[in-house]
Amino acid sequence: MSPRILAATTGRILRQLRHDRRTVALLVVVPALLLTLVNFMYADQPTPPGRPSMFDRVALVLLGVFPFVIMFLVTSIAMLRERTSGTLERLLTTPLGRLDLLFGYGIAFGVAAAGQAAIAAAVAYWVFGLSTAGSSALVIGIAVVNAVLGVALGLFCSAFARTEFQAVQFMPVVVIPQLLLCGLFVARDEMAGWLQAVSYALPLSYAVEALQEVGAHADPTGTMWRDLGVVAGAVVLALVLAAATLRRRSG
Repeated sequence: MSPRILAATTGRILRQLRHDRRTVALLVVVPALLLTLVNFMYADQPTPPGRPSMFDRVALVLLGVFPFVIMFLVTSIAMLRERTSGTLERLLTTPLGRLDLLFGYGIAFGVAAAGQAAIAAAVAYWVFGLSTAGSSALVIGIAVVNAVLGVALGLFCSAFARTEFQAVQFMPVVVIPQLLLCGLFVARDEMAGWLQAVSYALPLSYAVEALQEVGAHADPTGTMWRDLGVVAGAVVLALVLAAATLRRRSG
């Protein structure tokens, strides 16, 4: 990769993103609205003494899940449009390399995710009173890493889609199983043995565990850093695989 080309690619993607008002609204407004819905859902739930409220447990995890899901959807469609419009074919005739393009997407959407996570966390902590033992900055950082994971998987899956509808169809295959098995609905140690094995092979499970560590401990733990390392490794692997499978055009 070339640092100069990577920086130029990142800037181009950020400018395109800034002018897409619907996508900006999806990134910024939707997570806050969904957190509002979650707050009303659990507003009257009793909280056992000495335990975090149901909202605290669920909202903490959702702060990491929302960026993952949204970035997967936005990125897979954005890359598909680059191919179907012929933009990607023209770009790859220049000195731009595939890794420059894909890591540029990762950085650009990572910047967008930082803004998204900061706004969602501000709503959760300051409006709805989310309480965690650890720092809110760690929660935001993990959410950003999780968003980049969504970007990387979206870029990889977009290589196998020919239409936007096909890109969306990857969500039930790639995203929903990770949501079901990440520990949000049922603790992983309470799952059947084979489901636990599948869960441990999915990167979102480690992101959720890292968030839960922040929720339960005032200082960063070794488990949290290990989990972040696993997620970061999954990001790099997905981007490399995306570069290997990237096609210039659909069809």
